[in-house]
Amino acid sequence: MNMTWEINWTEIAKATGDTLVMLGWSLLFTIIIGLALGIILFLTSKGQLLQNVPLYGVLSLIVNILRSVPFVILMISVFPITKVLVHTTIGVKGAIPPLVIAAAPFLARLVESALREIESGVIEAAQSMGATPWQIVWRVLLPEARPGLISAVTVTAVALLSYSAMSGVVGGGGLGDLALRYGYMRFRTDIMIVTVIILVLFVQLLQMFGDRMVAKYNRK
Repeated sequence: MNMTWEINWTEIAKATGDTLVMLGWSLLFTIIIGLALGIILFLTSKGQLLQNVPLYGVLSLIVNILRSVPFVILMISVFPITKVLVHTTIGVKGAIPPLVIAAAPFLARLVESALREIESGVIEAAQSMGATPWQIVWRVLLPEARPGLISAVTVTAVALLSYSAMSGVVGGGGLGDLALRYGYMRFRTDIMIVTVIILVLFVQLLQMFGDRMVAKYNRK
């Protein structure tokens, strides 16, 4: 008998929708926080517009610590914060805060690296024309680093998709939760295969879209 006929496609669809909701909201907040943090890291680093070595050191340490903690452990560790923010630690809502906490530092470091690729002469030229640091950020840094920033967001989105699947271990919902409850605990290999295929398709779509956007804005 073909095992795929036994799959509850309604459950698959619901889990897929939950995963997309988690990815969408967590990516939105990750971009907002990660972009801001990455810009601050760049501006406060040695030799930059707002050089502040102590502040850069503290922020860099926090980023490195959060990046080094495995996601499942981080998710459990921030349960109190998650409870305060969304009043639950399970389901789609309960998964979003730890996803953001895990991914925002990752994106921040990628943003910092992308901004460092900008030639210093471009920034110096803007300064010589009297541009303020805020104007330099919006009119010089972000436009010049746009391909690198898009690539950073793409990589982060793929990482978030992976994190969202892992959140199923602690009841985060989505495809990861479905694969764990039905695929692993009930020995449903067909469910595991379907969830993996869907996740792979999502990764491919994200990467293809990101690559197209990078190619569109890359002026080199």
